[in-house]
Parts: sequence; structure tokens; C-alpha cells
Amino acid sequence: MVSARRKPSIWFAAALVWLAPAVHAQAEPQQLDTIKDVFAKLYSCWRPPPASRTNPMDITVIVSFNREGAILGQPRITYESANVGDNDRIAYRIAVMETLQRCAPLPFTEGLGGAVAGRPLAVTFRSRKRPPKQEKRAWLIQKIL
Repeated sequence: MVSARRKPSIWFAAALVWLAPAVHAQAEPQQLDTIKDVFAKLYSCWRPPPASRTNPMDITVIVSFNREGAILGQPRITYESANVGDNDRIAYRIAVMETLQRCAPLPFTEGLGGAVAGRPLAVTFRSRKRPPKQEKRAWLIQKIL
């Protein structure tokens, strides 16, 4: 009779041991191991201002991180699209800074943290659609002899 009572508790304990690593892995954020992962993470946090209130534009920010993934110093806007109003520029600057606040600190691996610590990264956020590139074909180019 004692073994019959213990079996449910053994099965329950076995289930807890089996599920514990899965719960721990989900609670821990996915660590970033490459520069490509860093840019993908930053772009996933990007929320441009609503198109109904602002005109689309491109904006580039230079930002540095420390080994732990926290922002080092002050991010600097280095490029903004031309022919855009001041209200649009301010809205996009705010959106960029909110993006950095939302994402920081980034979960770097030890190797990536050592590689990017203190180095400036230029991140371009685009909300304008780019026109497709014209394909140049040799038989379509007119030659003047």
C-alpha cells in the first residue's frame, strides 16, 4: 500500500524535473551572438510614428553598448531624410530613442559583449519604401558609335 501512494508523487516529481529546464529556458531571454542578431533585435523593437501623423523618413543613429548590453554614452542621430518637416523629425527622433530604451540592455553572449563593447554601431531605421532598382541589361543599353 505504501508503494501505491508513492507512485503518484514520484510521477509528479518526475514531471517537475522534466519541465523545470523548459520553464527556465523560456524565462531567460535569447542571447545575441552575432552583429546580425543585434540589428535584428533592434529592428524588432522599432515602432515608427503612425503614418497618419508623420511623413515616412529614414533615420540613422550611432550607438555604443557595454559588455552587458547597456547603452554606453549618448546615442547620436547622424542622418535624417531630406525634405521632411521639423515635426516629423522630432517624432522620428523620439521613436528611435524609445526603441533603444525598449531594447536595452541587450542580452549579449560573453564573446559578443567583448567584441562590441565601446564600438559604435550605425543603425538605420527605414520607413520609406525604396524604389526597385532598374536592372541594366547589356542588350538594352544604347551604344552610340
